[in-house]
Amino acid sequence: MSAGRPLTKAERKKYNRARHEQKIREDLIARHGTDLGTFYYWLRFMHIRGTQAHRGGDTDFIRDVALALENVHRRHAG
Repeated sequence: MSAGRPLTKAERKKYNRARHEQKIREDLIARHGTDLGTFYYWLRFMHIRGTQAHRGGDTDFIRDVALALENVHRRHAG
């Protein structure tokens, strides 16, 4: 992973963030089951990315996420 050298500060930060996200996902899956836990994880993930996109003025991203979540809801709510 580190190619024989210590990780730089940026690489270490990215690695730690990925491990933290993995832990959150595993916790949600353990608490709610595979399908619902994964859905909650992606809902959380999209909330974070949507906030960042909103601050950046990217309304297309928010529209795409809302459409994807609506499609998932319609598929499972019947």
